[in-house]
Amino acid sequence: MVKAQKTAEVVAKWMDGRLFDPIVGFVLPGLGDAAGILMGAYVVYLARQAGASRAVQARMLINLAIDGLVGAVPFIGDLFDLIFRAHTRNLALLKERPDGEPQPGDWGVLIGAVALVLLALAIPVAVAVALWKALFVLVRP
Repeated sequence: MVKAQKTAEVVAKWMDGRLFDPIVGFVLPGLGDAAGILMGAYVVYLARQAGASRAVQARMLINLAIDGLVGAVPFIGDLFDLIFRAHTRNLALLKERPDGEPQPGDWGVLIGAVALVLLALAIPVAVAVALWKALFVLVRP
């Protein structure tokens, strides 16, 4: 669990503490949010490898999904990133009780959380593609 916590600390420090998540999301709409989700998903993967409970993994994924879904909204999502701080929340989950006893229904929650994260990842990418196409059409003679 030590590697997962140390990685989560670095990700939280850069993405939330140094405001990398909202800044990159503002400069590169969609792509910045997707990068944040992917970095957060790597932390969840490490937590899983270290034995974090499915409930903790699901809560971490839901935090990332919320961050990605709201973050996909230009400008408003970047302001939301300043307040919500999904990576810091996930670090707190890892420190709180990483190896909690699994409960009935954890698999369903985990599968739902994974589906929500995939949706949250797809939306910022779709926004980035749409913005790129719109920019390309405006610049093209």
